[in-house]
Amino acid sequence: MSGQLSHIDLLDMKNRGEKIACLTAYDASFSAILDNAGVDLIMVGDSLGSVIQGNPNTVHVTLENMAYHSRCVALGRQRALLVTDMPFMSYTTVEQALSSATRLMQQGYSQMVKLEGAGHRIDIVKSLVDHGIPVCGHLGLLPQSIHQLGRYAKQGKDQDSARTIIDDAIALQQAGAALLVLECIPSELAQTITEQLSIPVIGIGAGVDCDGQVLVLYDVLGISKGYIPAFSRNFMTTSDSIQSAVESYVQAVKDRQFP
Repeated sequence: MSGQLSHIDLLDMKNRGEKIACLTAYDASFSAILDNAGVDLIMVGDSLGSVIQGNPNTVHVTLENMAYHSRCVALGRQRALLVTDMPFMSYTTVEQALSSATRLMQQGYSQMVKLEGAGHRIDIVKSLVDHGIPVCGHLGLLPQSIHQLGRYAKQGKDQDSARTIIDDAIALQQAGAALLVLECIPSELAQTITEQLSIPVIGIGAGVDCDGQVLVLYDVLGISKGYIPAFSRNFMTTSDSIQSAVESYVQAVKDRQFP
């Protein structure tokens, strides 16, 4: 596979059973390393609030922050699909979401925007897609809702909450979402959703049966400040360079050796 990837290429990968390797990045230098290592999707995550800015969570990240870092990452990569998080409170209405997504694509050079949750956001997804803006959904643990959740914990553990996540995933797909991230849910639930959806499903702490995996780059390199999720892995412990650590991660995802 050559040239710049699109969400159609990731769909083809799902259909032929090839795992999709994803990582976060926040600048051009790391972006180039990830691209050269064969990462299929680079996500400019609002996790930059923690790993770059030193904040306790993602709530403090602004749209200006996301557009700036997205553009930096875009200028460092040639092949990987670029997905950019829409930050906290930047998509409360259809009008605001359209304005925010436009800025991320025009100023941040993003190819797709990611937003958390479903519910009233289904209409927002529909409107973004109708206006030609590709959307990645995000269900399970929603970091932007940490103050409401109270703590970071696995979601969808009981029958009712699992059913809600399944229904939300189907609704996001029907609304036109091209990708879905599932964070910190039981592996059996993630497998069910992955099998039911026709769009690619990317897991983070959601088991091996998702179509792909994503981690925070700084966790993969063992340099994150503070909390590191139990489902992550430090690939630097068995590598002699950042490049080889990222290559090892990509290969582990492709070979179903991670998670």
